[in-house]
Amino acid sequence: MAQNDCINIVEIYKTEAGSVSQCNKTNTYILEYSGVATSFKASDFVDFTKRVNAIDIESMIFSSSPVNDVVVLMPPYSDRCFVLTLSDTLNLKHLLAGAKFGLHLNSVLWECLQPRLFSI
Repeated sequence: MAQNDCINIVEIYKTEAGSVSQCNKTNTYILEYSGVATSFKASDFVDFTKRVNAIDIESMIFSSSPVNDVVVLMPPYSDRCFVLTLSDTLNLKHLLAGAKFGLHLNSVLWECLQPRLFSI
């Protein structure tokens, strides 16, 4: 799904490295990272976030093997492949953590602002 298909795009979080937006029309998340936009269904976005968070930064830093200098991630149901260096991994983790916080904050605020139907 291309980003142009969405009419109502809401930016969730943005850094210098990229941004995470939500399309309310198609109920998808759009990750723009390294100048390329990738669209995810909600469950696939959560899965991708878990995969990024599971990357062992310590082993990338302290390993002397050149194999540990790069991480390759292939999100499910996507034709995009992420080849991440240490700095790319840190930037992507920061971006996804900010998006998670923004989504959680929005849901908490929404819950607090909803009138209680059965309150006495």
